[in-house]
Parts: sequence; structure tokens; C-alpha cells
Amino acid sequence: MKPSHPSSSIPHLVDAELARHRAAARVGDVGGAWWALERAHILSQPRLPLHLRVHWSMLIYALRLHDLREVAGQVARLALAPLAAMTGRVPVGNTGRSNVSAFRPMPIPDDLRSVMDGGPR
Repeated sequence: MKPSHPSSSIPHLVDAELARHRAAARVGDVGGAWWALERAHILSQPRLPLHLRVHWSMLIYALRLHDLREVAGQVARLALAPLAAMTGRVPVGNTGRSNVSAFRPMPIPDDLRSVMDGGPR
């Protein structure tokens, strides 16, 4: 696959969202930090190693916030993600947070859909 192929940019976009998460977390913007993690999650879903990396980042952030509900949700999702990938049952668009069902597909934001579908970046 050529580096210019849109799907090859997904790891870079995940990295950018994780950087956005870190920047928001650094200044105490909890909502912005979770928003970036959710976007990274949506992008990462088709690629198990990236998907696990994002859930790990979510777990670490939940621990940092002492959010035990989110910690439990992320531990469960780290266990479920490989099974979902192996069975082809990844809930596309799901934000990956414990406040939504781990099995519920969700709409993909237009800007992310464009990249994931191979459209303009």
C-alpha cells in the first residue's frame, strides 16, 4: 500500500488524536481529552493493535481521573476487543467509553468517515 493511500494515514490520525488528548489533559480539559480519545477509538477500530493502544490510553486516563466505572469499562473492552476483531463484530463508530454499550454501533463523524472511506483529508 502506498503511503499516500488514505487508510495508511489512519495510524497518523490516531497519533494526532492521542496528541490532542494529551494536550487537553495537560491543561485540565477533561471533556476535550475524552473527545480526542473517542475520535482515536473510532479511527482505530479496524486495526486491533491500534484499537488496543487506544483502549489502553483510555484506561490510563480513567485511572488518572480515579473514574472507577470507566476503569472497569476499559478493562472489559481490552478483553473484548480481540474477540470482536476475531469474530468481525466490531461495533463501527462506537466511542469506546463505558457510558455506551460496547456492542452498540454509532454514527461516525463526517470528517472521520471521509478519511475512513478514502475521501479527501
